[in-house]
Amino acid sequence: MANAPVPGPGTTPHPHATPHPTVHPKGLYKAFAASLTGTALEWYDFAVYSAAAAVVFPVVFFPATDPLTGTVLAFSTYAVGYVSRPVGGIIFGRLGDRIGRKKVLVTTLMIIGVATVLIGVLPGYANIGATAGILLVLLRFAQGVGVGGEWGGAVLLSSEYGDPHRRGFWASAAQVGPPAGNLLANGALAVLTVALTEEQFLSFGWRIAFLVSAVLVGFGLWIRLKLEDTPIFKAIEAHGEQPHAPVREVFSKELRPLIAAILCRVGPDVLYALFTVFTLTYGIQVLGYQRNQVLTAVLIGSAFQLFMIPLAGAVSDRFNRRLVYGVGAVVGAVWTFVFFGVLGGNNQPMLIIGIVLGLMAHSFMYGPQAAFIVEQFSPRLRSTGSSLAYTFAGVIGGAIAPLLFTVLLAQFGTWIPVAIYVAVASAVTVVGLALGRDNDAVEDLDYRLLLEGSTSARQQSGVGESR
Repeated sequence: MANAPVPGPGTTPHPHATPHPTVHPKGLYKAFAASLTGTALEWYDFAVYSAAAAVVFPVVFFPATDPLTGTVLAFSTYAVGYVSRPVGGIIFGRLGDRIGRKKVLVTTLMIIGVATVLIGVLPGYANIGATAGILLVLLRFAQGVGVGGEWGGAVLLSSEYGDPHRRGFWASAAQVGPPAGNLLANGALAVLTVALTEEQFLSFGWRIAFLVSAVLVGFGLWIRLKLEDTPIFKAIEAHGEQPHAPVREVFSKELRPLIAAILCRVGPDVLYALFTVFTLTYGIQVLGYQRNQVLTAVLIGSAFQLFMIPLAGAVSDRFNRRLVYGVGAVVGAVWTFVFFGVLGGNNQPMLIIGIVLGLMAHSFMYGPQAAFIVEQFSPRLRSTGSSLAYTFAGVIGGAIAPLLFTVLLAQFGTWIPVAIYVAVASAVTVVGLALGRDNDAVEDLDYRLLLEGSTSARQQSGVGESR
């Protein structure tokens, strides 16, 4: 067996050859932790902004006599963070396939961290007028660029270290990042809201949550710098198979997988924006809840997602991934109508239950999502394809969702158009799932065996020379 040929990419290993390449638990756990913690820290930064856009920025950066107008302007800057994601996806997704996943992840973390700290010290409208809003938009753009390049690399970091037959679970590490970051962000804002008066919170309290990210990002960098690149990329690099023009190759050779991956993200993005961002505005301005009541409900829902997302990823490994994903989409659409139908003012238990169940439905889309998107693309184009899908979907899904929710509510004066919008987004996701393909673990196993064969050959060559 020592002289047996190593199968190349696209071939099926002989049944009597090593069926599964070596998986090193230490590297796998490090990759899982790096993917989880780094993404959580970056989404802390992003979620702090999202929460502040609903309760702080309309007052500090976009003052207006009409509170709804201030909210619309604040959510417009929220959308900028999504619109800029394709820039990061194109730049860093391409680099992930060219120079490796690790280098990209270190860079994206630094971009988001610096932008978030600068937002924390940015003067408001009362100090520098309209310039404050312009600078806020630019920093939000930088955040979006970093997040756009982050997700694809983070997903590959954990999924390419793990067993491809359990990709749903391992890839969910990056998916836990948003609720973990949202948990930290809303928790920090809730504590500050309780500890400070309204005037103190709007004056300086909200800035503390942004400045804390400097410590968090530093911790994330420490973890990522200690990690090696993935075995799959190492194999691609060792055999000189990096694509020269990965963006062009994705559009010319893997367009259908790209479309499938984009469409499958729309429903989860819209549903997440509804239950974590729009509920702040709706609960406070329409139903009359206190800010800390709504933040607490979102906090509890995010806590449940910390466990539900990995569970959903593991379930999708056991059953058909597209089926699990599709069931989550249907349940999410139906629950939105139920949620608004039974929700009323001064009923916080129902508010908490509604948000928790809504985010649980989201978990059964979001948990399998990373693995499903990764599996649509060939290994040598995964970083580019996954990043493009993530960022383009964000523009048509999560970017406009909070703004459109607010506009629909103002235009029609009822929640029904909002719920219909969520249902349409869920239907788009189901179409994407139908266009996609199921997992082909052989692709990863072949590259792993190729890398191990190269390593073994180099070791034997070294032994021969020493003799």
